[in-house]
Amino acid sequence: MFADTQINQTVQQSSNALKQISSTIFNTHSLIVLTVSLVVAFLLGRIIAAFMRRMTHVISKQADRTENLATVNRLRRTETLIVLSIAVIRTLLVILALYFWWVFSHPDQRSGALIGASALFAIILGGALSPILRDVAFGSVMMAEHWFGVGDFVSIEPFAANVSGVVERVTLRSTMIRTLSGEVIWVQNQSIMAVHVAPKGTRTIALEIFVTDPDLGVKLFEETNLRLSTGRLTVVTPFAVMSKVQVSEELWHITAVCEVAAGREWIIEDYGITILQELDEKSKTPVLIHKPLSRYTDSEAEKRFARAIKNARKRKTKRTLTARKRPTPKKPNSYHKNSPV
Repeated sequence: MFADTQINQTVQQSSNALKQISSTIFNTHSLIVLTVSLVVAFLLGRIIAAFMRRMTHVISKQADRTENLATVNRLRRTETLIVLSIAVIRTLLVILALYFWWVFSHPDQRSGALIGASALFAIILGGALSPILRDVAFGSVMMAEHWFGVGDFVSIEPFAANVSGVVERVTLRSTMIRTLSGEVIWVQNQSIMAVHVAPKGTRTIALEIFVTDPDLGVKLFEETNLRLSTGRLTVVTPFAVMSKVQVSEELWHITAVCEVAAGREWIIEDYGITILQELDEKSKTPVLIHKPLSRYTDSEAEKRFARAIKNARKRKTKRTLTARKRPTPKKPNSYHKNSPV
């Protein structure tokens, strides 16, 4: 009975508060205070956002100048947190503006009525803004777990088209990506199920060829490098021969590695292989046995995979129990006839 009475009082107070709000919210004084509060919050948010974006610009320059990958990742994480804080601060400023407008325009409202009305508004807004709240929940988890940051090259799943590019902006609700073609893609955070992140912003591709002459095989890679476009957005590092292994008396296995910008893998997988084959066909003494083989490679990933395979192939050692021999007791000194009594 007491609980029902208290619930009824809270509902009655909330309904009275809503009636009073509806009768006073649309008067001139209340609208002026609301407009001024929101304008001040908007201007203050823009000033803070401009200052924080200038900070991100300075941090991004520092990340570009440094050569240490750990430092670059730390600066990118800092830049991401600052960009994320812009949206959070703007939201808090709007909430504070609304709170100030309510307190200033309704100074005589009781706390119980205010709490009841706020709870009712929260329920209504929670139902109406549930998609946005899901985006915020997904974005908060991704940022807390550091899925990616501003400046990372990512590919997002699941989408029919390949949504990949550089992350330019991250909020709790959405993520902005700029593709290599210059298009800007906004993705809702709740739609991001998986993210492929290129840690270095490049792809390392290895080409493997089998030739009859190792020197001519190395020369093929050198001539191919002269026909590839090099730069930060194309072939970052040209081919470098990593190994030459003699398979048989007249067969050599040569592996060369290069780095290309993420999203431009076709330069090597299609164009580079075609050039390599054409150069071999035009030479006086063709040396290629078959079409070159391409594969992705990464030194850190190869170390981890090699360690995983090595540990998985370990055999269980059987412990054999060996019976311990009991120590034989020492015999007492036997009596000797010449020994003194």
